[in-house]
Amino acid sequence: MAWAIGAGSTGSTPFAPAVGANAIGVLRAALLVGVLGLAGALLQGGSVTEAVGRELVIGQAIPPLAAALALSAAAILVAIGVFAGYPIATAFTVTGAVVGAGLALGGDPNWPKYAQIGALWVGTPFLGGGAAYGIARLLRADGVPERWLIPSLGGVLGLTLAHLRFDLLGSPGERGSLARWTAWKLDLDPSLGMPLATAAAALTVGALVYATVRSDPRQGARRFVVALGALVAFSAGGSQVGLAAGPMLPVVEGTVIEPMHVIGVAGGAMLLGSWTGAPRMIKAVAQDYGSLGPRRSIAALLPSYLIAQTAVLFGIPISFNEVVISAVVGSGLAAGSEAVSARKIIRTVLAWIGSLVLAFGACWGLVFVLPL
Repeated sequence: MAWAIGAGSTGSTPFAPAVGANAIGVLRAALLVGVLGLAGALLQGGSVTEAVGRELVIGQAIPPLAAALALSAAAILVAIGVFAGYPIATAFTVTGAVVGAGLALGGDPNWPKYAQIGALWVGTPFLGGGAAYGIARLLRADGVPERWLIPSLGGVLGLTLAHLRFDLLGSPGERGSLARWTAWKLDLDPSLGMPLATAAAALTVGALVYATVRSDPRQGARRFVVALGALVAFSAGGSQVGLAAGPMLPVVEGTVIEPMHVIGVAGGAMLLGSWTGAPRMIKAVAQDYGSLGPRRSIAALLPSYLIAQTAVLFGIPISFNEVVISAVVGSGLAAGSEAVSARKIIRTVLAWIGSLVLAFGACWGLVFVLPL
């Protein structure tokens, strides 16, 4: 499952807009996304892993054979999408498979969690696509100097970077942010230290971006696209590793194997998937869903990063294919409807819905029939 995630959503979507803008090559993008995805899995993977492993079904732990069945069904569906050139929504398949298996075993549905997941799944195309459309229109406006607007977006990026949650920065059982950790290291009261750290991060990132775009705005914009792609790849690792590692938590509970061991192994398999299977999907997302230049790529990647970190913060399994493709479509629409392949989008959405229904139905039926 982790290999299929690396070859599909985690490996293909983060750098696809950057590849479409000719800011980075396909093979180099696949190499970087694997390394960054592994780093994200190790530093931010605990939140979604806990949600997938323990919060989708109440009152029923999934035994090893049922977990293997759910992971196998989801992995097969995602792998079919990879080789067919259609980015299947991994969160849809894994969530459907785990919920189907858990309910067939007699577990109870966790309706509040489903409502939270469903709200983000349904809202992502509108939030991500709408934000990407708005940013792309702003970047295309004649009266807005690009050398000032792009550094301003960098400042917004710095604000969010200060508040990313990492598994290693908090106390045991908690996840700490860079701003809080900085305030603690400087022995400052959090009410003073955190705003100072946030402002410093915003100014630093904004200044770095300004220095990059000042002399050559177009080349600077391409470099900013690559940096955003790196952040999206890191976020993808922190989010998507839980889809593979989560179903294993009930299996290893009570053994000498720690959840972090499972996350590390899954992260390594995702890296291999990115290196061996991602180039095909990078090409598909970069070229088949919209024609992107550097400015529209910035517009697509910034909201993708923000939505991804929101999912990590609240422990919500989310499909990176849905996140990035929605943003790519929104930024492409800013240049006119001819910049977006409507036929490809419709087929992809149908594939997402079909994979969710098929994974749920197959796992529910097989677990219900087999003596698991």
